[in-house]
Amino acid sequence: MKQLIALGGGGFSMEPENPLLDRYILQQSGKTKPKICFIPTASGDADNYIARFNEFFEKQECVPSHLSLFNPPTRDFETFLLEKDIIYVGGGNTRNLLLLWREWGLDVILKKAYDQGVLLAGISAGSICWFQEGVTDSFGDVLEPLQCLGFLEGSNCPHYDGEIKRRPSYQEMVASKSIIPGIATDDGVALHYMDDKLEHIVSSRPSAKAYKVYFNKMLIEKELPTRYLG
Repeated sequence: MKQLIALGGGGFSMEPENPLLDRYILQQSGKTKPKICFIPTASGDADNYIARFNEFFEKQECVPSHLSLFNPPTRDFETFLLEKDIIYVGGGNTRNLLLLWREWGLDVILKKAYDQGVLLAGISAGSICWFQEGVTDSFGDVLEPLQCLGFLEGSNCPHYDGEIKRRPSYQEMVASKSIIPGIATDDGVALHYMDDKLEHIVSSRPSAKAYKVYFNKMLIEKELPTRYLG
């Protein structure tokens, strides 16, 4: 079964005292001690980001590692990644992430991993990247649409309640057809896809939600059922 979990915000990097989403990800692997690999490309492989990942996941029932493109642990990325149970992509600059992945061939390897049943997950840029299109601030302080990998249909907008410009910008893009319709997620919300179909929406915060945003004679924002994990 193919699985992908896209976080609109939260997790170890945004709410380190709230482990609900990250533990949910670990549980979905079906392994008692899953091998989880962090890919921090979007942050420029920031040392402090990798340290925060290790600080959290070394305390969990798992085997953590990370893949740096600036200091590669191996030349054989495919073997390195395909032996993992979970691949977790961090936030940052989505455009730079996509450019570097394509240059290194990671986009192809990650699609192979996904098709072979490695659970893919990610937050912010690590959420946007899997969809056909996403809302990004990669180009500066203005939010813009971005063509992404297309593992999942539709568009994606994270931080829907966490950044003041996200909601109006995404709605305007959908209404003007500058981005295809899709799903927006508040901070603390994760979309869980199984075999390319959205099966579960879970949250680490009681009031956080996900929304289907589309245009049908008028802009429509439909709140989706979200299960609080607490």
